[in-house]
Amino acid sequence: MKYFSIIIVTILFFSCSSESPQEVIEEPILQEANPAAEGFDVENSDIKAIEIADAVMESMGGRKAWDDLKVVSWNFFGARTLTWDKINGDVRIDFPESDSNVLITNIFTHQSKIKIDGVEETHPDSLKKYGEMAESIWINDAYWLFMPFKLKDSKTTLKYLNIDTAQGGVYSHILQLTFNEIGDTPENKYHVYVDTTTMLVNQWAYFGNSQDTVPAFTTPWMDYQDYGGLLLTGDRGKRGITEITVLDSIAESVFTEF
Repeated sequence: MKYFSIIIVTILFFSCSSESPQEVIEEPILQEANPAAEGFDVENSDIKAIEIADAVMESMGGRKAWDDLKVVSWNFFGARTLTWDKINGDVRIDFPESDSNVLITNIFTHQSKIKIDGVEETHPDSLKKYGEMAESIWINDAYWLFMPFKLKDSKTTLKYLNIDTAQGGVYSHILQLTFNEIGDTPENKYHVYVDTTTMLVNQWAYFGNSQDTVPAFTTPWMDYQDYGGLLLTGDRGKRGITEITVLDSIAESVFTEF
């Protein structure tokens, strides 16, 4: 696990007497460079798996770059475009085939603004229904893009399995990622492949149930590009996340107007 320490400071105190100065040495303060989210299952996670998760974070640009990410948008497999204000929690979902449906919600406050079939929804039940739909879409689509930054999320457990070859014959560490009553599908399990040379995720295998031994599918994570200091990839083999854009700011109207 990576840490950085504050430099030890030596202070010389001189008294009014002729006594020799004394050294007062402060103990080094250790601070984790990639702290886990509150509720991360550190007790049941492997130290080696945690160290690799930290190395992945560093290889993808580092924790500061991830924390400093402000606004990002992307197209998910051609089906929809998401715009996410990571700082304020606003999410807008547009559907390229039609501008008659727009979902806007805030993942912190759960307040929503919804347009369905060209008509703005105002009934509380409809706002709740489509707001929850928007959050579910965001959870899924953001995970497909940002999973490597979320290996130490709340209520996740990381296990180190072994070294094996990913697609293409690349030697990779394999981490097992499971969940404890969090998200829309807490029974899921992932095997996350991390290139032993670059320490970048190069593949994941998805299991619908944590007890499954055969994955439902396996897809690559290839062709990383630099986006404002973060390395991101949208290449998932037969499918792709496209139009990835990182911004420092965005007009408030994006999340208030259709």
